[in-house]
Amino acid sequence: MTNTRIEEEKTVVEQMIRLYCRKHEGNVELCPRCRELLDYAHSRLDRCRYGGQKPTCKKCPIHCYRPEMKERVRRVMRWAGPRMILYYPLAAIGHLLREMSCRNKG
Repeated sequence: MTNTRIEEEKTVVEQMIRLYCRKHEGNVELCPRCRELLDYAHSRLDRCRYGGQKPTCKKCPIHCYRPEMKERVRRVMRWAGPRMILYYPLAAIGHLLREMSCRNKG
């Protein structure tokens, strides 16, 4: 059975990476470095021990990314995050609500 929470996270990270690659780097299609980052992020999400109870990565107590990939995804999220509300408003609002929910639990 597909884990909806993990699939939602995969969708959001893919939207962010594609937005970054397209608007920040000026590529029509994902460049090899962004494709590598997307594949890596998806593989990390596939192995997430929290499954359906997964917090947003920012709030996660386990840091599962290699340092280089963590810095790359942080750079993408820092740039794409504020722009998500313009390009993917429902995903952005849902992500913010999940972060607030995690904040209230911990």
